[in-house]
Amino acid sequence: MEINPNFSENARNDYHLVISAKTGSQKAYAELMHRYKDSIYFMVLKMVNNKDDAMDLTVSTFAKAFENLEKYKPDFAFSTWLFRIATNSSIDFIRKKRLQTTSLDSFSNEDGEERIFEIKSDVLNPEESSIKKQQTEQLKEIVDKLPIRYKTLIILRYFDELSYEEISVQLDLPLGTVKAQLFRARDLLSNILNKRKKDPGSDF
Repeated sequence: MEINPNFSENARNDYHLVISAKTGSQKAYAELMHRYKDSIYFMVLKMVNNKDDAMDLTVSTFAKAFENLEKYKPDFAFSTWLFRIATNSSIDFIRKKRLQTTSLDSFSNEDGEERIFEIKSDVLNPEESSIKKQQTEQLKEIVDKLPIRYKTLIILRYFDELSYEEISVQLDLPLGTVKAQLFRARDLLSNILNKRKKDPGSDF
């Protein structure tokens, strides 16, 4: 199977390790885990805000990846595929946890939003830069309360600083959908922040 010609040297090395792992090489499995366990853990921790849960999800991410190694195709780097599994697992975990404590969020009827907001540059605009600068504990608390898809997008865009294209690949979503939902997420977050400024005692 041909690998993506645009792969970096690290991505090529990962692919060769995947090939070895498919033949049963425990050393290859160990090397892949060693390369990514910390970055996966810290990404998941930002999403679930609990060290024990983050550790469990990190372990399950590698378990799922290794169990489904035959499904990996070298169109994208192994790391991209692995982070997609971690992201999806975290989203599922958060959704199940929320369903245990609250009703479905009030924005659930907007899942099918198809409008595309043209964002010509991937450079943060002034409003986005303002959000980026406000990475305080208070902001994290607010982001934590957003609907799952918006929370995920805000984290990937403003905390992990991924481009729209990278988010599109990691979440397996059309680029237009990523832009549209990020527009909505940013608008929602800005409204909440403005409300907090006017009413500091507000819980949301």
